[in-house]
Amino acid sequence: MDETPGPVVKDFPGDTVGPIVLSDVEVRMLGSLVEKQLTTPDYYPLTLNALTQACNQLSNREPVVSYDEVTVVRGLNRLRELKLAFAYSGAESRTQRYGHKLDERCELAPAELAVVTVLLLRGPQTVGEIRGRTGRMHSFASLEAVDATLQALATRSPQAFAVKLPRQPGAKEPRYAHLLSGEISVPTATPEPPLEPATIAVRQESDRIAQLEKEATQLRQELTELRAQFAEFRKQFE
Repeated sequence: MDETPGPVVKDFPGDTVGPIVLSDVEVRMLGSLVEKQLTTPDYYPLTLNALTQACNQLSNREPVVSYDEVTVVRGLNRLRELKLAFAYSGAESRTQRYGHKLDERCELAPAELAVVTVLLLRGPQTVGEIRGRTGRMHSFASLEAVDATLQALATRSPQAFAVKLPRQPGAKEPRYAHLLSGEISVPTATPEPPLEPATIAVRQESDRIAQLEKEATQLRQELTELRAQFAEFRKQFE
C-alpha cells in the first residue's frame, strides 16, 4: 500500500505548510476528484486514466482542457505534498487509484465542499448558477442557503476560500470565485482609446449645430409670442 487517506489534518492553514495556492492544473484535478467522489462513488477512488478523463471532460468544465497523464501525475504529486490527495493500492485494486482529502484537510462541511467544487471546475459563478450546478453533490433548499455557504467560505480564518467579485458592467448579479489559486486580480476597466482629430471635429460641429437649432427654436417661439402681443395691442385702437 502506497498511501492511505490517513487521519484528519487540522493544522491547515497557518503552520509551516502555509496557505493553499494551487496551479490551474491542480485546481482542475482537485475539483475533478471531489466531483467524482460525490457523483459516482462506485468508481472512486479514480485510476490515473479515469482522473485524466475527468479533467478533460467536455461537460461541466470551464475551460475545457486536454491534459496528458504525465501532467496529471505531476499535479497529483503536488496535491499529495499538500495533503490534499492520496494514492491507494491494495488487494481489491489491481491498479493504483487516487482520491482527495480536501474536506478533511480543510474541514469543509458537505455544502461548502460542493460549492468549492463547482467553483474549481467552472470558475466564477452567480449564486443561482452555483445552486443549479451543485444539485448532484448537495441539495440547497434556496438561494439564501447558497449565499450563506458562500459567506461562510469567504470569512474563513486564516484563509478565505471564496470571494465576491465586483459586478460586471451590464450584469444583474455579482459572481463568486474560489481563492485556492491565491488572491484574484480583478482587471480594471479598459480605458477607451483617444478619439481621432476628425471624430473630435465632427462631434464639435454636431454640438454647434444642435446649439444653433435650439437657439432658432427659442427665437421662433419668442417671435410668435411678440406677434400675439402686437395683435392684442392693435385691437385696442380698432
